[in-house]
Amino acid sequence: MSFITHLSTQPSGDSKEMIWYASTLLKNVPHGFSTRSGGVSGPPWDTLNLGPSRGDEPAHVAENYRRFCAAIGADAGRVVLAKQVHETTVRTVTAADAGMGLRRPRNYTADALITIEDNLPLVVFSADCGIILLHDPVTGAIGAVHAGWRGCAAGILQKAVAELCALSGAEPERLRAAVGPCIGQCCFETDSDVPDAMRVALGQRAEAHFRYDYGRNKWMVNLSGLIRECLLRAGLRTRRIDVLRLCTACHPELFWSHRKMGEVRGVQAAMIMKTPAK
Repeated sequence: MSFITHLSTQPSGDSKEMIWYASTLLKNVPHGFSTRSGGVSGPPWDTLNLGPSRGDEPAHVAENYRRFCAAIGADAGRVVLAKQVHETTVRTVTAADAGMGLRRPRNYTADALITIEDNLPLVVFSADCGIILLHDPVTGAIGAVHAGWRGCAAGILQKAVAELCALSGAEPERLRAAVGPCIGQCCFETDSDVPDAMRVALGQRAEAHFRYDYGRNKWMVNLSGLIRECLLRAGLRTRRIDVLRLCTACHPELFWSHRKMGEVRGVQAAMIMKTPAK
């Protein structure tokens, strides 16, 4: 299993290609992890900003969605966006939610979206936090989860897996998970609050994912490793978890980073859609 880098050239003749990633673990499932390349937004949202509440022109965001959805084979008119608040609400998405967050306002908060219905692209955002896509290959049920360290510590991933399994009838070990880009251990420096919270959440298994840097007087945290531990705790199998190991803070040419850029910026996203059984 691995991630594939895709390049999509726009028919309008734009010189900058869209760059996005997909996991071979989710083959035949329309999905993708975006970068900041290949859209129409101007600075500081340049160019493929997928955040509708960042101050960007709504028409630019809509065109960015059109492009990204066309690249991965999803329906831009039916996307459902999370309204993320670093909590553990999991929303079960139905046809009544189609277009929520892009074509009409979101009247909910949720850091995870799940569905068993067709043609509802689920979207979560990131500018350092983890973005995770879930898939049950038997029923086709899908989920999209936003998980920073607070979400990991509170159990958002375990809750999302449990609710997706309850919805679809799957066992956790049947699920597959693709973990998108997030801030790496090279750049995620914290005080003791993060290691302390993760020790409570994961016990001894958390220790491998942080180290103390005496030069910086900070803990350095491996967020993608903690996400993987949470997925294992939720019941997934090791071979069914795929992790894209790119640091959002180290690659400003590809990603936005809250830690490096502050609040005035765009966001990248993860998207997944269930298609009708053939």
